[in-house]
Amino acid sequence: MGLYLLDYGAGNVQSLANSLSKLGHSFTWISEPADFHKATSLIFPGVGAFETAVENLTKKGLLEPLRDYIQSGKPYFGICIGLQVLFQSSTESPNFSGLGIVPTTIDRFDDSDKTVPHMGWSSADIIQTPDVEPAYYYFVHSYCAKYSPTSHPEAAGWAYTTTQYGGEIFISSVRKGNVFGTQFHPEKSGAAGLALIDNWLRTPEAERSAGISKPESIRPAPSLSLKPRDNLTKRIIACMDVRSDDNGNLVVTKGDQYDVREKLPSGSSMQVETGGAVRNLGKPVTLASKYYTAGADEICLLNITSFRHSPLQDQPMLAVVRAAAESVFVPLTIGGGIKDTVDPDGRKRSALEVASEYFRAGADKVSVGSDAVYAAEKLLASGDNHGDGTSSIETIAHAYGRQAVVVSIDPRRVYVDAATYDGPHKDELIYGSPDSVLESDRGKCWWYACTVSGGRETRSISACQLARAVEILGAGEILVNSIDRDGTGLGFDSDLLHLIKGCVKVPVVASSGAGKKEHFVQVFEQTGVEAALAAGIFHRSEVGIDEVKECLERNNIQVRTHVA
Repeated sequence: MGLYLLDYGAGNVQSLANSLSKLGHSFTWISEPADFHKATSLIFPGVGAFETAVENLTKKGLLEPLRDYIQSGKPYFGICIGLQVLFQSSTESPNFSGLGIVPTTIDRFDDSDKTVPHMGWSSADIIQTPDVEPAYYYFVHSYCAKYSPTSHPEAAGWAYTTTQYGGEIFISSVRKGNVFGTQFHPEKSGAAGLALIDNWLRTPEAERSAGISKPESIRPAPSLSLKPRDNLTKRIIACMDVRSDDNGNLVVTKGDQYDVREKLPSGSSMQVETGGAVRNLGKPVTLASKYYTAGADEICLLNITSFRHSPLQDQPMLAVVRAAAESVFVPLTIGGGIKDTVDPDGRKRSALEVASEYFRAGADKVSVGSDAVYAAEKLLASGDNHGDGTSSIETIAHAYGRQAVVVSIDPRRVYVDAATYDGPHKDELIYGSPDSVLESDRGKCWWYACTVSGGRETRSISACQLARAVEILGAGEILVNSIDRDGTGLGFDSDLLHLIKGCVKVPVVASSGAGKKEHFVQVFEQTGVEAALAAGIFHRSEVGIDEVKECLERNNIQVRTHVA
């Protein structure tokens, strides 16, 4: 079998390559138009903007050979952007045309009743056999093919599975003749996704090469009713703060309010400002694999050394990402130092260049921290309702889609006198209740100020201002840390999270403060966030990921429970 993979030049295709290697399938990359004639099966994976995909395929002379390959009747499997290019066009990029094989358009989700992007694990329901138990797969997209048997019967006839998100039903996979395509990412969907890929490849090519069905042979599409609620699960994310220890080795560490060194013993002769050794809680690749096996829905690696010399010369961290991606088949987020930088030799490196290197290594999303604060401050100072296109958020989102960009914010409380405060953040004030978790908050009043440089510098921009600004700039998800709660084990800061959820329409991830499994129930019930992240309690084995999910299930909160 001549299995070929198509890389259009922007998007994490390494994840699929790792999946194929894991499953024991050999493959070759499409490197020139002539390779399409050698392929007997073709997979086109990737994330990114519709415009970028079509434009890059055209520039490389691959778009028409791709169309010819599909029309030849040979097996084709498109993943995410590889599915969307099958359609006529996308409202994301109205000036660019797709292949037109599926006769309808790709449209943006309606965000009036839900967050966009659609990000997380949802069920894919096989519409022709409704008695089949749906499997959960990982989705990350803002645009989709709406399922509409009435207005687009021919397009709906291509639907193999559908998925409900909020008040909309969309086509989550197509299957017709030699064409198979999924909006979700099977290579990032754990055991269920790996099984789907393996089953497709192990089916004899002759059975996957029936040719594209003619319009008159398309089966009628059934009408579907909306369920009381969709099947988007809440995500549990395992996070690892990675940095060099004093010997130069990368380790997973954790501290209270960002202090990651062990406390000095009484009477130590070491300098107080130096502190003890860097707290070592394990090796990043080993822990990442452990958490994947335990059922984590995503893995997050944050380089808190922050590329002191050069992001692209930080080979140990790149090696960590590559190694983790070979054994972790759920989404992998990388953060720390994603910004425009200058190498020691004076060479300039753009944030997009840095992000691209990590995507090629196996990352699915990148997390932007301090650089997002500076970009938001610039936007607010301009008075515009759009960026100038130069920030790290904008350049990465333009190339890879906003779903690939996470903004990590690190707010801390600024206490004020409720009776006299008339500052710029008076509409964002939080009033501590008599039964606040922290006794020091009772009867107090505060707003949340953003910080940079790992919480070491406080800025005048508020958490709400930052959240709104980065959404405008193109962030697809916001990770909300809390300096005040970090390491306390007192639970997530629900006041902060509720505040941010009211500011934006993108998914929000809760972080900082988890001390027991019940805290996850509380944060989902009280704030409505889409995901919750923890580090220390998982590293120290105080609470297991399976325990968290069992607790959530008992409280009627949807989670993904069937894992490898």
